Order: sequence, then structure tokens, then C-alpha cells
Amino acid sequence: MSQPVLFTPFRVRNLELANRIVIAPMCQYSAEDGCMTDWHMIHLGQLALSGAALLTIEATAVVPEGRITFADAGLYDDATEAAMARTLEAIRRWSDMPIAVQLAHAGRKASTEVPWRGGTQFPPDHLHGWQTKAPSEIAFSSNYVPPTALDQEGLRRVRDGFATAAVRAARIGIDAVQLHGAHGYLLHQFLSPLSNQRSDEYGGSLENRMRFPLEVFDAVRAALPSDRTVTMRVSATDWVEGGLDVDQVITFVQMLEARGCDAIHVSSGGLHPAQQIPVGPSYQVPLARAIKSAVNMPVVAVGLITEPTQAEAIVATGDADLIAIARAALYDPRWPWHAAAALGGQVKAASQYLRCQPSQFKSLFVT
Repeated sequence: MSQPVLFTPFRVRNLELANRIVIAPMCQYSAEDGCMTDWHMIHLGQLALSGAALLTIEATAVVPEGRITFADAGLYDDATEAAMARTLEAIRRWSDMPIAVQLAHAGRKASTEVPWRGGTQFPPDHLHGWQTKAPSEIAFSSNYVPPTALDQEGLRRVRDGFATAAVRAARIGIDAVQLHGAHGYLLHQFLSPLSNQRSDEYGGSLENRMRFPLEVFDAVRAALPSDRTVTMRVSATDWVEGGLDVDQVITFVQMLEARGCDAIHVSSGGLHPAQQIPVGPSYQVPLARAIKSAVNMPVVAVGLITEPTQAEAIVATGDADLIAIARAALYDPRWPWHAAAALGGQVKAASQYLRCQPSQFKSLFVT
């Protein structure tokens, strides 16, 4: 049996990836005052032994008010940096998997309860709430408090927050930084005409709406060593008439590539409650394919990719260079092992686990 493409190596700037499977960032809502806890050590630790090529830490706020919930992880002061460093130290004692962090600001979708308690937004005067900030004073929905529009000082604070968080990430040995420009959070809010109705140089035309996200990217790229990988996650469409669409996002992604972006992770939606998403297996892959046809940098596909043959088809046909799994990895933290067994590939396993290799897959594990 020929080597499946899913289990061939791939390079993204300085990152040597063992295969084409990456673990997407997944919020755990288990931090305390922005600091990672033992839960993160357990959660990320098991995924670091999964056989995937790259592990991405959940959306990590660059300023306290950028957290989605009061229980989100952050990387905005010495305490949050030390907590993440402690988590990384424990994981890296047992795994050499490259680790990325997704830096984020939730904008108008911040100040919420954790999802399993309803996820509703807290008002600014609540113990776990605060006044949200966004491009314009437009609430996410009728149940949300209108945000305060960011002024020039607010824009500088956010931009500097991203850059400083990137420096902290590099200092503790994070291998790559991903900027969160998707799912209705702040950078996506600037890109979409539905949430950005500013009348200054940061609103109106697509060129203006791209301005702040590009400034954030430039600040992060400049703050990191030249060999450090920087990528971005985007929502390729709002799935709402009159919103952001794939043609606009292609223009944005091409601008990112010209500035030195190393890969683009293609998701969609999350900006508006009226979105109409045609959810189904691989439903976002056509968006990844469209973007891949317009750029040279690597493209990551994500979204209901659950079966090994499905993942293999995506990379083998060239629809994307890498596939990302999220909930599938929560359900089955050994998904890459099982995919390798199904496709005839090989995957790295910890020495402590080598003896569990099934007898029918005699060459499944590599050490």
C-alpha cells in the first residue's frame, strides 16, 4: 500500500510537521483570572500524545477584556505567562510535538457565561462581566449589550496587546502564533461590513476594513523572530447576505501573504445570528479550495472532518495542504492513530504506549 498523503511530512516556515493533521484550538473555559490550570495540562497533554503534527492552544486573550468568558485563558501579564509556561513545561517533558497558540480578542462577543451554563452575555456591572469593545457600537444580538467603539487609543492598546502576547509566547517557547480572525471575534468584526460601520479610515471600503487586522498582523510579525511561524484563522464567509464573502476574504488573504503570513486556516461564520450555514461533512472545504487557488501559502481545512478517508481525500486532491480536527479529537484523542491504521500510514507514539500496537498493524508506530 502506498503512503497516504495524510501521513507525509510538511513544512510551514520553520515548522517540520510529521504529517498533515493539526489539532485546532478549542476553548476549555477552565482558566482562573486568565491563568491556565491543571485542566489545561490534562487536556493538552493527552492531545500532545495523539500523533498529530501540531497542537494549537485555545483562543488566548491578549488583554483581559478580550476574553470570551471570565474563564478564558490569557497571555497578557506575568501571571498568565507563568501559568502557560508551567503547562508547556509539563507537556514537553513527554512530547516533542510542535505547539502553537491562537491569540485572540473577542470584541463584542466577550463578557459571557461559560457555554455549559448557557453562554449568555453578562452586563458590565456583573461580577463576571465587563464593557465590551468593538469596531462599532453594534451588539452581536438583541440579548447582548452594545459595545463601545474602539478609539485610537483603544486600537493601539489592542494592537500592542497582540504584539506583546506574541513576545511572551516566543519567550516561553511556543513554536507558532495563530491570529484569530474568524468566528465573529474582533478581527473578523473589523473585516465584516455587518459589524464594522465606522466612518474613519478603519471602516467603509474593504481596504479600510482590512486595515486594522493587517496592522495587527504586521505588529505580531515584527515582534517575533524572522524564523517564527505566524498564521491566521479566517471566516471565509459570514453566511449572511451583505456580509463578508469568500471573494473579499481572498483579497485579505492575499494581502496577508504579501506581508509574510505562513499559512491560512479557513473556517466560516460566527459573526451574525442570522447566518445560514449548510452544515455537513467537509462543508467548509470548498472555501479552503477557493482560497488555495488564489494563494501560494499553505491552507488548512477544518469543519466536520471526522473520517480518515475524508481527510485523505482533502489533502490528496489538493483542496488543502493540512486538515484540522477539533471536536473529533475531543471524542477520540487517538484519532491520528486510528486514521493511520485505516489508511496504512505510520504515526509516532510515546514509548510507554508502544506495546498497545494492534497485532494486525505491525508497522503502525514509529518511535
